[in-house]
Amino acid sequence: MDHRPLRIVIVDDHEMVRFGLQAMLQRYADRIEVVGDAARREHALQLVEEHRPEIVLSDVRMRGFSGLDLCRELVARAAPPRVVLLSVYDDEQYLYQALNAGASGYLLKRIGGEELVRSLELVAEGETVVDPTLGGRAAGVAARAAVGRSWPGAQHGLTQRESEVLSLMVRGASNQSIAAELVLGQETIKSHVRAIYRKLKVSDRASAVGLALRDKMFA
Repeated sequence: MDHRPLRIVIVDDHEMVRFGLQAMLQRYADRIEVVGDAARREHALQLVEEHRPEIVLSDVRMRGFSGLDLCRELVARAAPPRVVLLSVYDDEQYLYQALNAGASGYLLKRIGGEELVRSLELVAEGETVVDPTLGGRAAGVAARAAVGRSWPGAQHGLTQRESEVLSLMVRGASNQSIAAELVLGQETIKSHVRAIYRKLKVSDRASAVGLALRDKMFA
């Protein structure tokens, strides 16, 4: 049997994340070998061409380029690596986009070392891996859609998570309170709020809440 470690390339625009992942995975050197890390698209493509890794572990959103676009570019190759997206975004919309882009996995950055390594091994065996919490929510969304049910704000393009954030905004909760309620980081909440503004075509919190009340989204 071939017991050679899986070779991976890490792509993330934050040096701390790249080094942190390498340090964590070093404990599993008999199973995982990090053959390179990149902060830029061009460097990532160069590393893939040079090392032919089995898996590319990439962030979803980075300065100047998207992990989703990188994924599409990589899986379109003649002998593509598998791509696993590692993100802070606990949102089924990003999961759907990742799978549509051809990713073999969508995991959250709160994942532990052993779970990450096992997930990468499953991907190498041909499985698709999804964070369990997010996967369960996505299954629920699919089930509701199948019977014609949805969530408040879906008609405006809001994801289920964005709807949850907006409902708490309507109740007067601050970003800090929303983060605590949903067990998410404040930067993640800010990202959701910006997406809500964009989709509702408003520019501030009061207008978003006013539109939600006017449309009786949470009546």
